[in-house]
Amino acid sequence: MRTTLTIEEDVAQQIRRRMAEKKLPLKRVVNDALRAGLAKTGKKPREAPFVVEPWPLHLKSGIDRDKLGQLLGQLDAEEFLRKMSR
Repeated sequence: MRTTLTIEEDVAQQIRRRMAEKKLPLKRVVNDALRAGLAKTGKKPREAPFVVEPWPLHLKSGIDRDKLGQLLGQLDAEEFLRKMSR
């Protein structure tokens, strides 16, 4: 594929330096650099899965853990009433 690229000056200097060091043509240096860059960005390192470890709630007997939202609502309401009665 033929195309026109606008290469920034700092990159052009690196390309010229690589051409001189390796005694390679522009086409080869640019293609090798693109292959290396695309290979790095195409593969994401595999991360360890995120694991959530449960902690015991140590709830008092009589408190239903499935209704904690309801309990929090009741506690908020009680606190509000306490503040209003002052």
